[in-house]
Amino acid sequence: MSESDPVPGGRPGDVERATALSGELTGQGVHGVVLAYVDTAGIARVKTVPTAKLAAAAAWGVGMSPVFDTFLADDSIVTTDVLGSPDGDLRLYPDLDRLTALAAQPGWAWAPVDRITQEGAPHPACGRTVLRRTMSKAAARHGITFRAAVEIEWIVAREGTDGDAFVPGASGPAYGAARQVELSDCAADLLAALAAQGVDVEQFHPEYAAGQFEVSVGALDPVAAADHSVLVRQTIRAVARRHGLRVSFAPAVLGQGVGNGGHLHLSAWRDGTNLHAGGTGRYGMTAEAESFVAGVLGHLPALTAMTAPSPASRLRLRPSQWAGVFTAWGRETREAALRIVTGTTGVRDRAANLEVKPVDLAANPYLALASVIAAGLDGLSASAPLPAETTGDPSGLGADEAAARGVRRLPVTLTESVEAFRADGVLREALGGVLADAVIAVRLGEARSAEGLDDDGVAAAYRWKY
Repeated sequence: MSESDPVPGGRPGDVERATALSGELTGQGVHGVVLAYVDTAGIARVKTVPTAKLAAAAAWGVGMSPVFDTFLADDSIVTTDVLGSPDGDLRLYPDLDRLTALAAQPGWAWAPVDRITQEGAPHPACGRTVLRRTMSKAAARHGITFRAAVEIEWIVAREGTDGDAFVPGASGPAYGAARQVELSDCAADLLAALAAQGVDVEQFHPEYAAGQFEVSVGALDPVAAADHSVLVRQTIRAVARRHGLRVSFAPAVLGQGVGNGGHLHLSAWRDGTNLHAGGTGRYGMTAEAESFVAGVLGHLPALTAMTAPSPASRLRLRPSQWAGVFTAWGRETREAALRIVTGTTGVRDRAANLEVKPVDLAANPYLALASVIAAGLDGLSASAPLPAETTGDPSGLGADEAAARGVRRLPVTLTESVEAFRADGVLREALGGVLADAVIAVRLGEARSAEGLDDDGVAAAYRWKY
């Protein structure tokens, strides 16, 4: 086999295409390519290659140990019966369709990867592959595609006196003009970088917590949406560093107060028609959309093992903080776990969607989206009925009314989320046995690592991990 022949796992034509792209990037002054994925613990891991080696990466992949599937956020390692040993190797294959020159990191480009075994088969713990597989099943069984977006919230900080303390990088009140003005130059550079990278930004604004900001991006197919979640965070970090600032996407940077969310927006489509609009159900939903929402609602306790996977997630998931900690849904109800977004009259056929709120950016976005979609499809397949809507703050419901509506508190601890996930055959099947076991092992490992820490200690331990 010649060096130009791709091994199984490469895509037809990628070597020739990568050769051409390598020349183009070199001409633009790009010297290296970041190959990125997200591990089970939600940490973005990378390898890089010189631009001249992009064709070789497309042909043969780049080696990386499968042990990272059982890394914790602090880089310690847990094990399953398959993963966690020093044995074996995987190949990282860049997706050339997503190759992006990084505007905020001159000299670098970026691409997400698919993780493939040395024999050319998909690695069973590759979240990107799992999400793509989930999408294929939705299309084959239901004729449905999806559009998705991940909201990005983060805090901007200045270096603390001890190096790890949180000192807000901007003053001013929530959504305040003062905060926007204070970081105006940094924000303008961020918007310019995202535009140069082809990211469709819909909104950018100061958020609620001290030093907090949010960017909302346009909806894409779920794999691309997850890719953009990773790319946007890479860009935010790089822009902030160029302005002498530090950022954190951790669910909480302090023991008390509002944390960073990573809400998922999702809509199901068939033949170009949005199933969340124009129907005869509540707020224009079709019967299939209602059942999809019901499926997500029914699996929410187990879903939190994917969507809120860190001990720090529990600092964010508190009642009356708009984090959505009850199994409830409502139109534009920001305290409900599932918010029905109808959009403004005139654009509802495009804008209507489901927002899943108990999600933060410690989550692997590929696993979070795959799991939520699998849960919704389970409801759709069963024609699950959507229970009564909840308005206002669910924490104010009496016990009898909450029980009648099926409203209950989501798991309070990470261990409780794991137990709900263990009992959820639908989600475990969607991930596959190898990855499901890795999720359980990593979550329990994170829970053990936080034992004995008070809320401030948990926040400090995870403050700069994500």
